[in-house]
Amino acid sequence: MSGNRLRTARVLSVIAATLISLACGTNYAYSAWAPAFAEKLKLSSTQSNLIGTFGNLGMYSAGIPIGLLVDTRGPRPGALLGAVSLGVGYFSLYRAYDGGPGSISLPWLCFFAFLTGVGGCASFAGAVKTSALNWPDHRGAATAFPLSAFGLSAFVFASVSSLAFPDNTLDLLLLLAIATFTIPFIGSFLLRIVPVPQSYDPLPGSLERSGSDASTLLQRSKSEDSRHIVRHLSHEPDIRGLAMLSHTKFYLLWVLMGLLTGLGIMTINNIGSDARALWHHYDDSASSEFVQERQLMHVEILSFMSFCGRLTSGIGSDIIVRKLGMSRFWCLFISSTIFLFAQVCGTQIDNPHLLGFLSGLTGLAYGFLFGVYPALVAETFGVNGFSQNWGSMTLAPIVFGNIFNLVYGHIYDRHSIILPGGQRDCKDGLYCYRNAYFVTLGASLVGVGISLWSIHHDWIANLKKRKERERAREA
Repeated sequence: MSGNRLRTARVLSVIAATLISLACGTNYAYSAWAPAFAEKLKLSSTQSNLIGTFGNLGMYSAGIPIGLLVDTRGPRPGALLGAVSLGVGYFSLYRAYDGGPGSISLPWLCFFAFLTGVGGCASFAGAVKTSALNWPDHRGAATAFPLSAFGLSAFVFASVSSLAFPDNTLDLLLLLAIATFTIPFIGSFLLRIVPVPQSYDPLPGSLERSGSDASTLLQRSKSEDSRHIVRHLSHEPDIRGLAMLSHTKFYLLWVLMGLLTGLGIMTINNIGSDARALWHHYDDSASSEFVQERQLMHVEILSFMSFCGRLTSGIGSDIIVRKLGMSRFWCLFISSTIFLFAQVCGTQIDNPHLLGFLSGLTGLAYGFLFGVYPALVAETFGVNGFSQNWGSMTLAPIVFGNIFNLVYGHIYDRHSIILPGGQRDCKDGLYCYRNAYFVTLGASLVGVGISLWSIHHDWIANLKKRKERERAREA
């Protein structure tokens, strides 16, 4: 195949990967339809949060098995599996909403939400890996397109919904079912790993990885391409699996990952409930159409700011390490500090016009976190075991995200009343959920403390290394 045709195939693959990624981050649009879904099906806030938690569970727990599938079978099976899982999951939720209360039981609703998470993970696996392997000397730029599209997914679907069919949750769920199946299904046929010439050797700079919550999928291929890359990695650490348990940094990274992602997941899943509670208290004449528009707006803000956080973090962490010679943990300190300010907003903002500060800061901190975390894991434990190591890290959001979601749901339900029709409503405004943000405020303070301790730990370790090198030179 000629050079021009190879390049065209690579470009088409990146375009397909980017479009597929737009369909993969729809779990972050949960707040756009969850309040209306819970209201019609007469679900409590705790039950609604349980459904959202299973969506996150599917996304985070599927990383290792999906990564192995994409490693051994290539990107296309992953994208096709994702298309089917997303389509079945969202279409079943659409049928449940259309059928009304009791049409589908809560365990099945949780299972269908789980499918949407698995589907997003699987399709994104194929998309990111294709981009990473097809452009080994421009990996950061090539993967930036699908990574950014993933971050903007919720923004795109929420925007289309607000413009095309405002206050129509049924049509939004149908759109999600059709689009999240069709885009990955068609795009999968354009995903292909284009052979790299045998003489090709990637530049050392190309070994850097862009970060995201789906960076679990930047797995190493067993093709000839990846063997070229592995030769450049022999100087890096190779710590994986149970061997990580003997390293302090594993526990630091795991707990910090869980705490900070848990904070983000709670607001991402419940910003719609926040908006509804504040508007019902602030202006009881606000129509359901108006409130849903505000809910969609906050989903858009979260998604867009997450996108900005990913870009800023990816570039900023390189500047911090290369130009300033500082620890990459400073990025986590920045993320945890932004999360801290977001939780303060969550405990204080009682004017719905100002709620954008909570959604914006949460999106920025969440994106900033995932923009740097994969690089930290690879830098600490090496890239040879990155697949399983990152998969271990993504178990943390399952634990902490579930805890914070259930805390929020329990607190919200305590302030809610059951209306004659069976729907639940809370008219206490900020006090519907304020105590949940006091809990996460404490967690964010712990996150700031762990980040600072990690920076100090890194500084001590680097100081010891410099002294050892100086003694070696003197000897």
